[in-house]
This record gives sequence, structure tokens and C-alpha cells, in this order.
Amino acid sequence: MSDPTAAGPADEERATALVERLVESATQAMELAGVHIGLKLGLYRALSDGSASSTELAERLGLDERYVREWLEHQAVAAVLEVESDSADPTERVFALPAAHRRVLAERDDSYYLAPLGQLVVGALAPIDQLIEAFRTGAGVPYPDYGHDTRQGIACMNRPMFINELGSAWLPAVPDVHERLSSGPSRIADIGCGIGWSTISMARAYPQAVVHGFDADQHSVEGARQNAVAEGVSDRVHFFHVDASTDLPGEAYDLVTIFEAVHDMAQPVPALRSARALADGNAVIVADERVGEEFVAPGDLTERLMYGFSVLHCLPVGREDERSAATGTVMRPKTLRRYAAEAGFSDIEILPIENDFWRFYRLLP
Repeated sequence: MSDPTAAGPADEERATALVERLVESATQAMELAGVHIGLKLGLYRALSDGSASSTELAERLGLDERYVREWLEHQAVAAVLEVESDSADPTERVFALPAAHRRVLAERDDSYYLAPLGQLVVGALAPIDQLIEAFRTGAGVPYPDYGHDTRQGIACMNRPMFINELGSAWLPAVPDVHERLSSGPSRIADIGCGIGWSTISMARAYPQAVVHGFDADQHSVEGARQNAVAEGVSDRVHFFHVDASTDLPGEAYDLVTIFEAVHDMAQPVPALRSARALADGNAVIVADERVGEEFVAPGDLTERLMYGFSVLHCLPVGREDERSAATGTVMRPKTLRRYAAEAGFSDIEILPIENDFWRFYRLLP
């Protein structure tokens, strides 16, 4: 009987393909880090105001010219920026941010905005030594240890969807919920609200609603409160630092939402039980990752992306509690259905809301 692990005629070709893929992945990872640098230092925003040489851009932002020049050249060879004359003296080359790329890298309200992806990936790698030790011990990595970049990266990546789609497309796709929120005073609870963009977006979409956001991370709640003040909705939007797996404050809500948070929760069943109690027979809507319904390997790009985030962030965050369900990012519909049933819901319904990365569920009383 032949050994399936033994090298065959195609072995060298497969090894070469993997080497090429890993080199390409390393190149793309460093390009993503370059995006992070451009976001953090305001380089894309400055280039949105007009093309510039490294000297001009460094003077405009108070940065070192030599570092700025290397970043500009890196971005140009990666086809993120355009250069007007590559034969000019290095300090005189003029670089531009194309209009189409401006939407992705500099316009934070645009639905194509993705610059915070670099920030999120860099943040997810920050506690890598703790994660490696967690592989040995089975412990988790506390969410606060991932720091500001992870927290902001998640929030700023999701923000364009919330402000552009939550009140104009997602909730209107659930007619009875939309009608209730539109017809008079209402109350909404947003569990796992992060720094509050989902909460604020629902308040702006439904001017008669009072919206409460709940999150277990103190830094996120503080940021959410600041955002509510800046957006002028702090009279109707209030945030609470509380773990959703415990009893949440407040009377019955007309709608309870959980956006991209169930899979991160150490104890999702008690959290869903809290959501059920808050809704008191009214609507509970959950959005989570749009992964495949079954495990298949090799997986598609979305599955690969979600497993990457799961290994680096979501699974270790969820395992901080020793009683953790250890869900991970790749939470398939059957897993949520099981959690919902254990929390007392009769079933889940997949809602007809189109999104490339999220699947929307209604948890039925």
C-alpha cells in the first residue's frame, strides 16, 4: 500500500507554488502595513488635497523627508499611488492618490473605505507572544491587550456600513421592525456596541428612538460616549459598561441587536438569554460572519480571512473566560441555532439582507 505522504512527481511543483504564494503573502502583508502607516500619519488624507513630492509632503505634515520618500516609492511600486515622473530627481518626484483609491484610503464615510484593515491586522498581531503562549496553556488573550489599533480598526472598518446601510437598507428589510421604529417612540438595545457607530447610526435613522449600547470593554464605552456627543445624539444614546452574559439593565426594548459580536463572546448563550429578556417577545437581530455552512478545505477567500482573524484574535479573546464556549470567528448558522435554542429561542431565521461579509439572523421567540 502506497504512502500518501510520500513525495510524488508533482511534489516539487506544489512546493514551488507554496513558496511563491508565501512570498506574495509577505509582500502583501508589508503593503498592508504601509497602508497602516499612511492612515496613522495622515499621508493619504494629505495627498487627497493634492499631489506632492516627498519634500512637500514631509513639510506639510512635519515628518522626516527620507522616511516619507521611501513610503511614497513603496506605495507607487505597489500601484497604490501614482508617480508623475519616475525619472525625476528622487526628492522632486511628484506622487498622487488616484480618485478611485481615495475612496478606499481617505474618505472615511465612503462604502469602499478600507484603510483601517491595515490598522486592524497590525493590532491583531500586537500580542503575538501572548498568543503563542496561549497555544501552550489553553488560556485566552484579553481583548484590552490588543490595544487601540485593534479597537479602532474594527470600529472604523464597520463604520461605513453602519452609517450608510443600517438604517437605510438593513433594518428596512425587516418590515415590521422598521415600521415599529418609524411610527413613534421606541427603545433599541445594541449589545456588543464597541465604540458606538451601530448605536449612533440607529439613533440617527430613527429620530424618535432611545438607543442603549452595552459593551464589556471600558475603553470602547468611553469612546462610544465621546462619539455620541460629537454626533449630537447624546440626549437619546446612552452607553453602559457591562458584560452581556450578566443581567443587563433596562425595561423591554422594541429591538435588540448584536452586530459581529456573538462569536467573540466567551459565554454566548447567557448573552443571548439576556437579549431575549430585554426584547421581551420583540425582535432580536444578530449579524455575524458570512462563512460557509459547512467546513470545506481548501476554502474561499472569505473563509481564509475569517479563519485568520479567528486564530489571531477572536478565538483567544473568547477564551479569556475559563468557561468559554470557544466559538471563534467561523461561527456557522448551525452553531448560532444551537446557541439560540439553549438561550430559549424557538428558532433562527436568515434574513434577506445582502452583504459580502455578514449574514443576518432574526432570533425567534
